[in-house]
Amino acid sequence: MKKFRKKPVEIEAVQITKDNIYTVQDQVNETLPGVKMIKLSYPAGGIHADGMLIPTLEGKMKCSLGDYLIRGVKGELYPCKPDIFELTYEPVQ
Repeated sequence: MKKFRKKPVEIEAVQITKDNIYTVQDQVNETLPGVKMIKLSYPAGGIHADGMLIPTLEGKMKCSLGDYLIRGVKGELYPCKPDIFELTYEPVQ
Protein backbone atom coordinates (compact mmCIF):
# COMPACT_ATOMS: atom_id res chain seq x y z
CA MET A 1 0.00 0.00 0.00
CA LYS A 2 1.07 3.57 -0.62
CA LYS A 3 1.39 6.03 2.24
CA PHE A 4 -0.78 9.15 2.45
CA ARG A 5 -0.83 12.21 4.69
CA LYS A 6 -4.05 13.89 5.80
CA LYS A 7 -4.43 17.32 4.20
CA PRO A 8 -4.44 20.21 6.65
CA VAL A 9 -8.03 21.27 7.16
CA GLU A 10 -9.70 23.47 9.73
CA ILE A 11 -12.78 22.12 11.51
CA GLU A 12 -15.16 23.44 14.13
CA ALA A 13 -15.43 21.42 17.34
CA VAL A 14 -16.72 21.67 20.87
CA GLN A 15 -16.13 19.37 23.81
CA ILE A 16 -19.44 18.28 25.33
CA THR A 17 -19.76 18.96 29.07
CA LYS A 18 -22.64 18.83 31.52
CA ASP A 19 -22.59 22.64 31.51
CA ASN A 20 -22.91 23.14 27.73
CA ILE A 21 -24.77 20.08 26.45
CA TYR A 22 -28.17 21.77 26.15
CA THR A 23 -26.69 24.89 24.54
CA VAL A 24 -24.85 22.73 21.99
CA GLN A 25 -28.06 20.81 21.28
CA ASP A 26 -29.93 24.06 20.59
CA GLN A 27 -27.16 25.40 18.35
CA VAL A 28 -26.87 22.19 16.35
CA ASN A 29 -30.64 21.80 15.93
CA GLU A 30 -30.75 25.25 14.28
CA THR A 31 -28.80 23.90 11.30
CA LEU A 32 -29.29 20.14 11.60
CA PRO A 33 -32.53 19.13 13.32
CA GLY A 34 -32.74 15.74 14.94
CA VAL A 35 -30.25 15.84 17.81
CA LYS A 36 -31.74 13.93 20.73
CA MET A 37 -30.57 14.02 24.33
CA ILE A 38 -29.70 10.80 26.13
CA LYS A 39 -30.85 10.97 29.73
CA LEU A 40 -29.09 8.33 31.76
CA SER A 41 -28.27 10.03 35.06
CA TYR A 42 -30.77 10.76 37.79
CA PRO A 43 -28.81 12.71 40.42
CA ALA A 44 -30.50 14.52 43.26
CA GLY A 45 -32.37 17.50 41.87
CA GLY A 46 -33.34 16.13 38.47
CA ILE A 47 -32.40 14.34 35.31
CA HIS A 48 -29.15 15.15 33.54
CA ALA A 49 -28.15 14.26 30.01
CA ASP A 50 -25.12 12.01 29.64
CA GLY A 51 -24.85 12.57 25.93
CA MET A 52 -26.76 13.07 22.75
CA LEU A 53 -27.61 11.14 19.61
CA ILE A 54 -26.17 12.94 16.59
CA PRO A 55 -27.43 12.35 13.04
CA THR A 56 -24.28 11.58 11.02
CA LEU A 57 -23.61 10.42 7.46
CA GLU A 58 -23.33 6.87 8.88
CA GLY A 59 -26.56 7.05 10.92
CA LYS A 60 -27.16 8.16 14.51
CA MET A 61 -24.11 8.08 16.76
CA LYS A 62 -23.76 8.72 20.48
CA CYS A 63 -21.74 11.74 21.59
CA SER A 64 -21.03 11.26 25.30
CA LEU A 65 -19.97 13.82 27.88
CA GLY A 66 -16.28 14.50 27.32
CA ASP A 67 -16.44 13.69 23.60
CA TYR A 68 -15.87 16.35 20.96
CA LEU A 69 -18.59 17.17 18.49
CA ILE A 70 -16.97 18.02 15.16
CA ARG A 71 -18.46 19.80 12.16
CA GLY A 72 -16.67 18.52 9.08
CA VAL A 73 -15.68 20.32 5.91
CA LYS A 74 -19.08 19.72 4.28
CA GLY A 75 -21.10 20.70 7.38
CA GLU A 76 -21.56 17.12 8.55
CA LEU A 77 -21.42 16.32 12.28
CA TYR A 78 -19.70 13.48 14.03
CA PRO A 79 -18.49 12.66 17.56
CA CYS A 80 -14.85 12.05 18.43
CA LYS A 81 -13.37 10.57 21.62
CA PRO A 82 -11.05 13.00 23.45
CA ASP A 83 -7.89 10.91 23.09
CA ILE A 84 -8.32 10.61 19.31
CA PHE A 85 -9.17 14.31 19.05
CA GLU A 86 -6.01 15.32 20.91
CA LEU A 87 -3.85 13.10 18.65
CA THR A 88 -5.48 14.40 15.47
CA TYR A 89 -6.18 18.11 15.96
CA GLU A 90 -4.44 21.18 17.34
CA PRO A 91 -5.85 24.67 18.02
CA VAL A 92 -5.71 27.23 15.21
CA GLN A 93 -4.07 30.51 16.18
